[in-house]
Amino acid sequence: MSRISLTLGPVLFNWSIDRWSDFYARIADEAPIDIVYIGEVVCSKRQPFFSGMLPDVIERLERGGKSVILSSLALPTLERELRYCAALADASQMVEVNDVSMIPYLDGRPHAIGPFINVYNEATALFLADGGARRIVLPPELPMPSIAAIAAAAPETDIEVWAFGRIPLAVSARCYHARLHGRTKDSCQFVCENDPDGLRVDTLDDEKFLAINGVQTLSHSYCNLICETRQLRDIGVSALRLSPQTCDMVAVSRVFRDVLDDHCDPEHALRLLRTIAPDTAFSNGFVHNTDGALYVME
Repeated sequence: MSRISLTLGPVLFNWSIDRWSDFYARIADEAPIDIVYIGEVVCSKRQPFFSGMLPDVIERLERGGKSVILSSLALPTLERELRYCAALADASQMVEVNDVSMIPYLDGRPHAIGPFINVYNEATALFLADGGARRIVLPPELPMPSIAAIAAAAPETDIEVWAFGRIPLAVSARCYHARLHGRTKDSCQFVCENDPDGLRVDTLDDEKFLAINGVQTLSHSYCNLICETRQLRDIGVSALRLSPQTCDMVAVSRVFRDVLDDHCDPEHALRLLRTIAPDTAFSNGFVHNTDGALYVME
């Protein structure tokens, strides 16, 4: 039976440079992660804070036995952002494409398709594979039958599924964090750094609803597919993505690896994850073809 890889998605939040670099140093040295995606996906204004450290962090990750993939912006709108995407396409590492506007820059070269591109059926997956996509990270809202159909239709392409962390739901040209604090997007003063896991949004009835992260809307709950890992393996999924949160992601990765290697029962692993992220609601509704915010126990 094929071994499922564990991947670590890019940090979606505005972490301080110290938190960001320390996080990747620990991942490099301690986490049973196979592939690390790194780079700015949400807001290009954040990218200069860590760009100078990026080569050293990549070298440290590779020294720790990790493969590195560079993630691109999910919604490039400015000329400088388009130039950045064009330059990223010439990097020595494989690139994860998160907006279709970047695909022409790659000109058929091997690349990964990120979860911000809507791959909802077999035909789309095959079209992208013909254009050079070697990995496809499926959108988190797909149910299990759709995942199985795409994996079966594209056996030569690594199919990756979002398995842990807040679910990305939308990206806007407007910054919610700036608006909330009475600022414009251009003079936001990076207020999003105050919410390293995103800012919780409740309804008028005080029900937990969503989270915001600058221009991005996320789920309130963390997707958690620990109990579905073996089913995903059986239908041909190649990799599971863990999305960075401020909880102990090394511990999270070890729990997932133990389940994938049949060293831990999924139900026990779920209890462990509840201790690692004790104040977090989990959800797996999308993969069970129901409301995404629900957690379905089989």
